[in-house]
Amino acid sequence: MALAEKIFEISSDLEFSTCALELFRYQYSQNPVYQAFVDALNITPEDVGKVEDIPFLPIEFFKTHNVVCGNFPAQAIFLSSGTTGMTRSRHLVTDLTIYRRSFIKGFERHYGETKDIQFLALTPTPEQAPDSSLVYMIDKLMDLSSSPENGFFMASHSGLSARLRQQRAANKKVVLIGLTYALVDFANNYPGDYRPLVVIETGGMKGHRTEITRDELHSLLCPAFGVDKIHSEYGMTELLSQAWSTGEGRFTTPPWMKVMIRDTNDPLCYVDSGVTGGINIIDLANKNSCCFIATQDLGRMHVDRQFEVLGRFDASESRGCSMLV
Repeated sequence: MALAEKIFEISSDLEFSTCALELFRYQYSQNPVYQAFVDALNITPEDVGKVEDIPFLPIEFFKTHNVVCGNFPAQAIFLSSGTTGMTRSRHLVTDLTIYRRSFIKGFERHYGETKDIQFLALTPTPEQAPDSSLVYMIDKLMDLSSSPENGFFMASHSGLSARLRQQRAANKKVVLIGLTYALVDFANNYPGDYRPLVVIETGGMKGHRTEITRDELHSLLCPAFGVDKIHSEYGMTELLSQAWSTGEGRFTTPPWMKVMIRDTNDPLCYVDSGVTGGINIIDLANKNSCCFIATQDLGRMHVDRQFEVLGRFDASESRGCSMLV
């Protein structure tokens, strides 16, 4: 079975570890940026016998280098969000079919088949943000939906309110996914009982609104939409997979993705469940770039393998969906 097929058929820790080690060796040999980083740590492929031994590339490398395997042409170049003057990360994606397969399978694990869902979005349109991986994902999910009434409503909050009321009357299965600050703006101006509805926030308020905790955010949004809980998506430009939370801010990864919490003082060591540390991500779908990314996010793992995102390292740049517009 081809490696790309094996990735999405993983069903055990052993299969995950086997694929991760195989991809480490492949990316060390084919990705010059990652190879140079590993060499700089004085680590050789022979030193890596288990997942915990794999070096994680700091996410900042995507701002200064093309982190890609081989010389294949990019089918898409996704850029991180940012303001004028900010250096943006670049993710050269050489196989969009892998990205589509990853986000579709990941989404459907939690929400069912996309054809049965109507998608509404509080994000820019694909024309307004052609280099956003988030917007690309939402647009392709809409393409798979059988609903003729999907749409982007960043420019028309009144139109979104009317659409939600219309769908409530029809009792349709509706998912509203949006930038966090845009959801807050809508909630402040057009509160209502919009059930049945799934609201998914994509994180981040920096640059647009005063930062608030996730609990405060969800306490604001739940009554404004008439829902019992707010769902969340955790992803980033540099990856091809997402973690999803169906409430309480606790995220679950798909079988081909894993989060590990590193010690904030020793990035080559890992902390126990319940201890706060830096978030390392293994995304096996990112086979043509780098699967092993050390982020600037702080998090905490639970014994059930769900994790929380608690914030950012001090002095790290604002990033992510809050900067999309």
